[in-house]
Amino acid sequence: MPRAKRTEPARTAAAVIPKPASHDNFVAGDVISLIRQSAPNLSPSEQRVATALLSDIEFAIHASNAELARRARVSEPTVTRFSRTVGCRGVRDLKVRLAQAMAVGRIYVEPPPHVGTDLARPALWRSVFQEIRRAIAAVEEGLRKEDIEKAAETISGCSKLAAFGVGGGSTLAAAEVQNRFFRLGVAVSHASDPRLMLMIAATFGRDDVVIAISTTGAAKEVIEAASIAKHYGALVVAITKPQSKLASIADITLGVHVPEAPDALKPTASRYAILATIDLLAASTAYCKPLEAQGRMRRMKYELMKRSDGDAKGPLGD
Repeated sequence: MPRAKRTEPARTAAAVIPKPASHDNFVAGDVISLIRQSAPNLSPSEQRVATALLSDIEFAIHASNAELARRARVSEPTVTRFSRTVGCRGVRDLKVRLAQAMAVGRIYVEPPPHVGTDLARPALWRSVFQEIRRAIAAVEEGLRKEDIEKAAETISGCSKLAAFGVGGGSTLAAAEVQNRFFRLGVAVSHASDPRLMLMIAATFGRDDVVIAISTTGAAKEVIEAASIAKHYGALVVAITKPQSKLASIADITLGVHVPEAPDALKPTASRYAILATIDLLAASTAYCKPLEAQGRMRRMKYELMKRSDGDAKGPLGD
């Protein structure tokens, strides 16, 4: 007798809801992202819980189970079930993980300020340029003339120069150090790979200089590489936050600190402050030996003009 054909049960929305995390396989993660990703597959009552949580996370962190249930217009068991559906052990664990997710700051959770009608666009444009001007003004006021001059004088006579920086802005700034200083005849390199920074640092000595870049002054890879270079006798110039850990190990600190703007969607303006510091340091170094620097610039311009339209007024290779 032929075997009866098995039929697959109908696939429902509930079938794709993430399974609750057990005590054995519990793994902490960004619970806010988990809630947002899970929301379309939740039951209607659990979706109301998700909406209530995401609309006021601070309330959710401090509210009782009963208060959360009233806010979401559901029963208390529904709040508990929701907590387990999104991978938490219960409501208390959900609150802990919400608090951990909020540790990054409100600007990464609350709606950005420049959202809505076309009237918001001019305000966004103004705020971007205002932040850039504020960053430039802050670094101009904060830098000390004697620190720039001392660093420039040392670099002008050094054997080798290296720039270290990790992360987005500091990596680009380290590359800009090489872009600025090779024009002056300085044997310069840059690195952002942690192991390569350590290797370069280990080759440096008393006639060499390291420019260590970190917006926060807490980048452990940069601090370690700069410490190694200093151990072998190199001079460390730090472009970083004053009174930071990196500043404490530097021989010369070029203090740069620009507080973050309250909008996570705007690029940080602190990199303009760092680039302005590099430009000032490069110009000051050039003026330590102005005729030599000018001669090298002339040679570069001459070779570039031979291969272009001959415009002498354009920027030098920029």
